[in-house]
Amino acid sequence: MQKKKRASKTDWEKVDSISEREIKYSEIPELNKRFWKEAELVMPENKTKVTIRLDNDVINWFKSHGKGYQTKINTVLKSYIQAQS
Repeated sequence: MQKKKRASKTDWEKVDSISEREIKYSEIPELNKRFWKEAELVMPENKTKVTIRLDNDVINWFKSHGKGYQTKINTVLKSYIQAQS
């Protein structure tokens, strides 16, 4: 099965036409000592590698939506768990 590429929503012609001087950095916070002093390191959750059998149409649907299909499946399962609580 060949993967479909999703069209970018970025207007790359516009991006390429902007000069360095036109880029506004005012909304980007400065990474100063205070930033790093208050920064919190958030480690990703540990994951367990498993083998699971899923219907072909389920896998194909997730794969057809681009990269990260396993992460998306995980997110859907987490959402289901939260809905059951």
